[in-house]
Amino acid sequence: MLELITGATLAASAGLNAYIPLLGLGLLSRFTELVQLPAGWGWIENEWSLGILGVLLVIEILVDKVPALDTVNDVLQSVVRPASGGMVFAAGAASDTVAVQDPAVFVSSGQIWPFVLGIGIALIPHILKAVARPVLNVLTAGAGAAVASFFEDLGAVALTLLAVVVPVLALVLLVVIVVWLVRRLRRALRERAARPTLIEG
Repeated sequence: MLELITGATLAASAGLNAYIPLLGLGLLSRFTELVQLPAGWGWIENEWSLGILGVLLVIEILVDKVPALDTVNDVLQSVVRPASGGMVFAAGAASDTVAVQDPAVFVSSGQIWPFVLGIGIALIPHILKAVARPVLNVLTAGAGAAVASFFEDLGAVALTLLAVVVPVLALVLLVVIVVWLVRRLRRALRERAARPTLIEG
């Protein structure tokens, strides 16, 4: 059960930022004893992979904090984030971690369903983020982009680390993040709907 929670929270993290959980798994596996990646996923901790993921992460962090560019980035990431979610779900759920000493056979068997499940999970925060960000940008004249992006990146880092060390706490944090994103979206939509009325009055 813990391995599924680990995979699910890693996938959700990828929905916020495609590269943080992949880079996190790779670094933790290469430089610590917290994660031991399963056979077939060792490429994630390869120095070339880590370097490429690091460069992509820097680009993502910078672009995601610029109004308008963040929306374009969200469209482009509509393929990347779910794919990353599928990869980290499959790799993370089948890894030996501090919390999961013996991953379930059905997760580590190489079947396609963990990858597909990870795609579906990553899509939820990605869609919430992609829908909320343009509304937030309009309401804050672009000032909210950097702040929202910072907290999304922070959430992705926290989910990645907690998924490996304390999966149940990661699940709680995931619920908090999803509720926060939904509330932020609903509030932004209400404010946007109320704007014309305020102008007319």
